[in-house]
Amino acid sequence: MNLQSFQDHLEQHGIEITDKQLQQFECYFELLVEWNEKMNLTAITDKEEVYAKHFYDSITAAFYFDFTNEFHLCDVGAGAGFPSLPLKILFPQINVTIVDSLKKRITFLNHLASELELEGVSFYHDRAELFGKKDKFRHIFDVVMARAVARTSVLAELCLPLLRTNGTFIALKGSQVEEELTEAEDAIELLGGKLRSIEHFSLPENNGERNIVIIDKKRKTPKKFPRKPGVPNKNPL
Repeated sequence: MNLQSFQDHLEQHGIEITDKQLQQFECYFELLVEWNEKMNLTAITDKEEVYAKHFYDSITAAFYFDFTNEFHLCDVGAGAGFPSLPLKILFPQINVTIVDSLKKRITFLNHLASELELEGVSFYHDRAELFGKKDKFRHIFDVVMARAVARTSVLAELCLPLLRTNGTFIALKGSQVEEELTEAEDAIELLGGKLRSIEHFSLPENNGERNIVIIDKKRKTPKKFPRKPGVPNKNPL
């Protein structure tokens, strides 16, 4: 996906991109590749692939959820800033909090935000299980996102405790999600969520199938969740 294709596909979904935003994406790509030589941020470094499988893929959430309002978003395990920072570039009014368990990645994100001149962003080095127990962050976010390989039942336990009641959890997933969601039904219910929709689509130019899972928070999550670090992965609900 070259720059023109990137712009064209976004415009087809009603998203206009400014010259400044394009420059921010270009800077993002350059910093990602530069820092990737020092630490493991991504296995994808080809420019057209980064634009398709990182930048555009992150932005697809905006095709199914309204990001034009001002709200507070938490991105759990964002790694190199996906999906929240590409969304922040296009929708600068949203406030973004990222939590990640690797200090090196937080260092990269702080540098990236400075170079891109992003305001309204906060980065925390913490385990998601511990972060979700803290009163400062629990039950406060309007939207929580995750673009991760963890199963939906695990992501639900890490993300739903952070959401306010009537907030929205958005999980960006690969091609296989129906079986995961069947397994996660009880966990989602227990944690106070309710499945709203599953959006299935393909990335342009044969870059793979994707699913976006949207879950509404209907009531507060019981205090005992999330469980101790490592337990959600080892013993999913």
